[in-house]
Amino acid sequence: MVNPERSQPDAHAINPEAAHSGISKGLTNYGDRGFSLFLRKAFIKGAGYTDQALERPVIGIASTGSAYNPCHGNMPRLLEAVKRGVLMAGGLPMDFPTISLHESFSQPTSMYLRNLMSMDTEEMLRAQPMDAVVLIGGCDKTVPAQLMGAASAGLPAVQLVTGSMLTGSHRGERVGACTDCRRYWGKFRADEIGAEEVADVNTQLVASVGTCSVAGTASTMACIAEALGMSVPGGASPPAVTADRIRVAERTGTVAVQMARTGLTIDKILTPEAFENAVRVLLAMGGSTNAIVHLAAIAGRLGYTLDLKALDAMSRDTPVLLDLKPSGDHYMEDFHAAGGMATLLRELKPLLHLDALTVTGRTLGEELEAAGPGFAQHVVRSRDNPIFPQGGIAVLYGNLAPEGAIIKQSAADQRLMEHEGRAVVFENAQDLADRIDAPDLDVQADDILVLKNIGPKGAAMPEAGYLPIPKKLAAQGVKDMVRISDGRMSGTAFGTIVLHVTPEAAVGGPLAWVQNGDRIRLSVRERSIEWLVSPQELQARREARPVQAPTAARGYQHLFLKTVTQADKGADFDFLAAVENKGSVPRS
Repeated sequence: MVNPERSQPDAHAINPEAAHSGISKGLTNYGDRGFSLFLRKAFIKGAGYTDQALERPVIGIASTGSAYNPCHGNMPRLLEAVKRGVLMAGGLPMDFPTISLHESFSQPTSMYLRNLMSMDTEEMLRAQPMDAVVLIGGCDKTVPAQLMGAASAGLPAVQLVTGSMLTGSHRGERVGACTDCRRYWGKFRADEIGAEEVADVNTQLVASVGTCSVAGTASTMACIAEALGMSVPGGASPPAVTADRIRVAERTGTVAVQMARTGLTIDKILTPEAFENAVRVLLAMGGSTNAIVHLAAIAGRLGYTLDLKALDAMSRDTPVLLDLKPSGDHYMEDFHAAGGMATLLRELKPLLHLDALTVTGRTLGEELEAAGPGFAQHVVRSRDNPIFPQGGIAVLYGNLAPEGAIIKQSAADQRLMEHEGRAVVFENAQDLADRIDAPDLDVQADDILVLKNIGPKGAAMPEAGYLPIPKKLAAQGVKDMVRISDGRMSGTAFGTIVLHVTPEAAVGGPLAWVQNGDRIRLSVRERSIEWLVSPQELQARREARPVQAPTAARGYQHLFLKTVTQADKGADFDFLAAVENKGSVPRS
């Protein structure tokens, strides 16, 4: 029977060497390229595709929808809009599933599975024929995992975030996940509210599908993706359920086709200048401390090392300008109404590399000009009227953290940022859970809570660094204490909390030998975290109680524990970093 669309045989079916793009790309090896393409086209035509459709640039769409992931609950509408944009631009959309991670539905931690998702993404980009890919993600570890995988695969790629949730209302007060989750749970622990009220607010904190509506990791990575040039302009801030988010998705599909045709690969966008822009935005928005781990991992996939000292130097002259919880008072939908990233970037303009390329093929400066003039708003401050005079994050060094630790200084209690206190030590997360609320716990308000063995190898780095205030102190009205760990905390959290202590306790970092009663001195001004013991005492403790890193006999846990790096290297697997060393970022 004659094909009504083509009176001539398909040239690619006869001569597969004629094209190494589109549906002909990356053929399965049967020892005969002609047969490989013939077989591929036979199967895909079984789904109803025509030769005319199969001649178009193929745009993969990484779909991360899951019933376990309400942050991605708008995935069906986003897919529909991306496909529409791809078709409008003359491409062929092909969506495919990958692992989906939700922070609250990933045991033991979502961080444990981030690298697995990145490997899934990378290998699917390599395995399947596509000329460019749209990466749809939102919840905390999904965007980093996708950018890590895409960076390794090297294709033209564009990030589409799912968008933030809407805020709710509890007894006349506006609330949103998840800074308000922690605030109300703190009230409940302190007996300031009862079980009925905490149950009531639980139904109001998340008013729609979408990611957390504050400067948590999801919102931070959305803004960073745009600052990196990896998402279309204006793509970071529209809430998940709005028409603006759908229009962003449609444009993303169109841009992906353009990238496929021009060969705009990810390495041309993720340059040192792009990473410096991302760091500026992270610092200026009071963003999540988790972003440092993720930026280190993404940079490592391209051969760059994240320089924490250079990041801290940038922090000293990058004030917090975005009035967003937990450092400020607003929510992501307010940021969107205030102009979104264009408004923030406009204020940061003198500090940015405006010649950095974006997925549109234009520079960041050109896109900022195209966004037009600013307008009066109250969510993004000017540089002469900041929320906080320095960047949201400071990097600390000292004998407790020889390779560094970090603190979200913009969300800390300023009275505790220069503090010396007695250590109250918890050996691991279970020890914390067992004893933190014990009536006989020997703890005072000016003590320093120390939690060990929650780093990458110790416990897959959970967000347990936000140690709860001991219940007996919370009942006395204590709202904050200095807390130190080798783990992470949510970007939605607040307090005077030292995180990512490196090396971690589980691999023999100094933290492993801190004991109850030891003195620790924190000075954010001096960027130091000092453990007031002598080198001789430390050596004696090392010899008396040697540390052996945990191992596992089989499976993914074996791979994780054997190859995961420390926080300053991104907690990525060591074999996934690029072979070529291109230097450090930022280079400021």
